[in-house]
Amino acid sequence: MSGTVNRSWRTMFALAVTLAATAAAVATARADSAELDLVLRHGTVIDGSGAPRRVADVGVIGGRIAAVGDLSKRSAKIEIDATGLYVTPGFVNIHSHATLEGLARAENMLTQGVTTEIVNADGSGPLSLGEQMDAFGKAGLAINVGGYIGFNSVWAAVMGDTNHRARPEDIARMRGLVTAGLEAGAWGVSAGLDYKPAYYATTEEVIKVVEAARGWSTNFTNHDRLTPENHLSSVAAAGETLQIGAATGTLPVVTHMKAQGRDNGRAGDIIALMDGERIPAVGDVYPYLAGMTALRAFFIPGWAQEGGRAAMLKRFADPGLRKRIAAEADKLIAARIAGGMDGIRLIEKGRRLGEVARELGVGPGEAVIHVLEESDTPMIADFGIEKDLEVFLRAPRVAISCDCGASTETRTHPRVYGTFPRVLGRYVRERGVLTWEEAIRKMTSLPAHIIGAHDRGRLEANLTADITVFDPKTVIDHATYEQPALPSEGIRYVIVNGQVALDHGKTTGIQAGKALRRSRDGGDGRH
Repeated sequence: MSGTVNRSWRTMFALAVTLAATAAAVATARADSAELDLVLRHGTVIDGSGAPRRVADVGVIGGRIAAVGDLSKRSAKIEIDATGLYVTPGFVNIHSHATLEGLARAENMLTQGVTTEIVNADGSGPLSLGEQMDAFGKAGLAINVGGYIGFNSVWAAVMGDTNHRARPEDIARMRGLVTAGLEAGAWGVSAGLDYKPAYYATTEEVIKVVEAARGWSTNFTNHDRLTPENHLSSVAAAGETLQIGAATGTLPVVTHMKAQGRDNGRAGDIIALMDGERIPAVGDVYPYLAGMTALRAFFIPGWAQEGGRAAMLKRFADPGLRKRIAAEADKLIAARIAGGMDGIRLIEKGRRLGEVARELGVGPGEAVIHVLEESDTPMIADFGIEKDLEVFLRAPRVAISCDCGASTETRTHPRVYGTFPRVLGRYVRERGVLTWEEAIRKMTSLPAHIIGAHDRGRLEANLTADITVFDPKTVIDHATYEQPALPSEGIRYVIVNGQVALDHGKTTGIQAGKALRRSRDGGDGRH
């Protein structure tokens, strides 16, 4: 199985390089003298490949890059002086929870330099990807958007909320839904096996379903599943993702990588698994030590959630079951969260779980039950340590993503407004964890290659003109857990499909984004 994965990945990469080189030669020959629609002059170009930066002009015609080099003799309808600024490909966010209303303006993403997002992360999203993309296109898009086909949605549609085994006819139906999603242009198969009811699927059942993607040269990206059986280990959970990818002929993606709780300090072990010769694998990470999700998702055991919220609340009302649930929740919090109950922020309440527990005079598990009886609230929970984050950031095959997306929400995680500038300002300029060239590669060509978007992610002739321009001296995030919607600074210009979507740090209102559909052999040939 691993040989199949390796050949598919190498073939996909080689095809991208060959197509880009051929297209560049043709484009240069026919566009040497034509007037440019737009030119960025005198900027420091970091082309996304990892190659050293260089001072050059970037010209655009018809939504594509016409040339990169000395364009001093070429005229243009729009000229932007990029002296002292870095000119890069637009950033590609391959783990997005963007909303329809957020994508219309996408201010929080454009001010981070993002030009393309892939939604339906963690196994979510509608089964009809074609209808979803049509709706996005009709509503108007400030940036580009594509989608995964979500395993969780597929599993829930066929298997419901209860924990039972899939029959052969169930597997066949789910494989058909995965195939239909890929045929509609999905950029991969996403899963969130930590979330119910997909949590109930065995590894073997997941493999049987996802194996429908074999032959599509695509990827399997998964929010890793921590269970009592794998000792709530992030290392073991990442191993399951790699196992599924290898067995299904897909590229495994360990998404929003973490070494949680008791596995703090073991980031290197996860990278070692990914670097193993038998299982080529990639990942993505965001630059924070806390994550956001539903409170019950992590701390209410799977058996207690079976059947949905109403069934869960009924179990809470049973004194014996309540005691058992609280005890198991205590163990889950201790195993997964840095700082225990004081490391859990309740977004809707504006308080920490520890405060609630002490006020009620109960333990952390009972406090979780009490909060969930009132509402199914989201949380922000501390999970990691800085040392692990830096290990993940440095790993060559780990891309940058934000686990966020275009949004108008203001009560949220700071990653929604700060991820990409935070990497550039904090981890490149201030801490030197990455070079500028490597950080840009992780935001552009690497995520584009992971999903198979062969005409994005690099500044080369005839590729799509998605371009980000930023000030390396000032780029930084300002969003905090207390004020999560503070905008980042330093992103000066963003070009989406050849049109200026961000000008001097302000959105222009242009809706030049496209709904992107992947073809079977990769690339977004169908818009």
